[in-house]
Amino acid sequence: MDPSPLVIRRQSFAELDPVVAYRIWALRSEVFVVEQKAAYLDLDGRDLEPGTVHVWCAEKATDPGAVGSGEDPGVPVGTLRVLDDEDVWRVGRVVTAAPHRGRGVAAAMVREVLALCSDRPVVLDAQSHLKDWYAGFGFVGTGAEYADEDGIPHVPMRREAGPA
Repeated sequence: MDPSPLVIRRQSFAELDPVVAYRIWALRSEVFVVEQKAAYLDLDGRDLEPGTVHVWCAEKATDPGAVGSGEDPGVPVGTLRVLDDEDVWRVGRVVTAAPHRGRGVAAAMVREVLALCSDRPVVLDAQSHLKDWYAGFGFVGTGAEYADEDGIPHVPMRREAGPA
């Protein structure tokens, strides 16, 4: 991935520009609901929690001032959220727009999360075909594979606290 045209941001819900928030949820719906045919309630209320961090990757804006009152933050091409689950950080809703897959977008976001969340273990439920990919970041399987309510195989994984 050429890092120059992409930027990684991390924000609480309150810090998200409304247009960016809309674009993030549209991207999640595009991939999870339309592409993966997983009809579920994506907007589960956890995005709003004060401890939730939204990590997202955008193409650098070319039109300053196009969004909100400041510089256009760009169009999200990848996103994930980090939930504060007391003893652990929980990563979920990891998604990359189809045209940007294979360019290191998700890897850059995961590295950002590991740098941010080094004080506690990080857990996630990986789609099974990505188990080895997450293992490359130090995650290990912690349970048996299961199929979620939409029949997509997942495996629970954990990475112990420590530097990225």
